[in-house]
Amino acid sequence: MDNGTNILSSVGNTPLIELCRVVPDGCAQILVKLESHNPTGSMKDRMAHAVVAGAVSRGAIKPNGTIIEYTGGSTGTSLAFVCAAMGYQLSIVTSDAFSREKRDHMRALGANVLELPSEGGRTTKKLIQQMISKAEELSNSPDSFFADQFNNPDAASGYRSMAEEIWDQSGRKVDAFVQSVGTAQCITGVAGALRKLNSGIHIAAVEPSESPVLSGGAPGPHKIEGVGPGFIPPIWTDRLADEIFQISTSEAKDMARRLAIEEALFAGTSTGANILAAIRVATRLSPGHTVATIACDSGLKYLSTDLYTFA
Repeated sequence: MDNGTNILSSVGNTPLIELCRVVPDGCAQILVKLESHNPTGSMKDRMAHAVVAGAVSRGAIKPNGTIIEYTGGSTGTSLAFVCAAMGYQLSIVTSDAFSREKRDHMRALGANVLELPSEGGRTTKKLIQQMISKAEELSNSPDSFFADQFNNPDAASGYRSMAEEIWDQSGRKVDAFVQSVGTAQCITGVAGALRKLNSGIHIAAVEPSESPVLSGGAPGPHKIEGVGPGFIPPIWTDRLADEIFQISTSEAKDMARRLAIEEALFAGTSTGANILAAIRVATRLSPGHTVATIACDSGLKYLSTDLYTFA
């Protein structure tokens, strides 16, 4: 088969849309990258493809080898997609803290999934560290490759294409970029590429207010899936962002619901946090400026959760 028609070629080139109704009057334009248009409905498809392709090119994955990873859900689903497309086995360590849809999606794509119990369905530092430890243990098996998303050298490179797309789709004018932080691979890849295109761009990071470790606070439990692991990511540096916003789980959920109703933008909780922070940046800038952020994934991944459960 011509590689150009392989399903992996459908990763990226997602739409960039302008918010119309949730943005206050008199502030900058807010543009949102719709990463739900990737094959699994998540921006993590970009990273997963880069991680597996990089490991294959280095010979780190054997032809009949198994990839091992810990994940809050979207990374595991994206790796399952890439592994199914490329013919590799995948074993995932995750938790019931993350949506049923994500765990079922991994299994549907052929992954072997191990679920660790959480504390009341919340993301905590202890849980993430337990998941990492179990994945490390599994990776000691012969012919295994540990993807290790927090430390993988190829992960950030998967997001550079997103920066280039944002720049071109915006008319080559982006004054600020906002993104929530989990592994910090996305903000590293996108911010690095955007700064080469506009050295004066303002970069804002987002973290849960319940676990404000990037801001120097203590870790705590929260329910914004995929971000705020409760510790500073290994690749994080203070130079990555010009400022850090703290958004609570309830604020992020409320904005995600508003986005669905007012903008027809159906996304998850981390997207709600991104939009709230982007609005705060945009209110400081006058019309004529542009703030870009990311709709990290699809709301279809959260239909079983209290984000979209209606009485």
